Amino acid sequence: MSVVQHVETHEPERAIESARRKGPMEQVIEALANGLGNGVAWMAENGILFGVFALIWVAFGVGLIWSQGSIDQTWQTIRGLPLIIQAVVWLLFLPVMIGLWIWETTWPLVVRLILVVGIAGWNLLVFLPRALQAAKP
Repeated sequence: MSVVQHVETHEPERAIESARRKGPMEQVIEALANGLGNGVAWMAENGILFGVFALIWVAFGVGLIWSQGSIDQTWQTIRGLPLIIQAVVWLLFLPVMIGLWIWETTWPLVVRLILVVGIAGWNLLVFLPRALQAAKP
């Protein structure tokens, strides 16, 4: 038996040994990450994330048209949260938070409007369910 054959025959054993060597905390983190990842993937494939972000962007647009103060208040409320919670909100709702940040800048109205509409469109396009992407008229 050559060295290469010897190493190849023991690869499955090494994989099993490395799986056994994981500590309890690493196993908990791995299980949690896999569960969250699979849940997010399922929501994206079934259009749930598209619906959630569509509702948020519609509320953003309604706020811009009828009550710009509500957009300002939302920004101030999020900025008033503890830093860790702000980071979580930014991570979970990144496109919307970027849109809020852009809207709260002092840039010209046209630039802000184009950027926010562009980000909203891109965000919704990314979360468009595959079934709708495949449907052709």
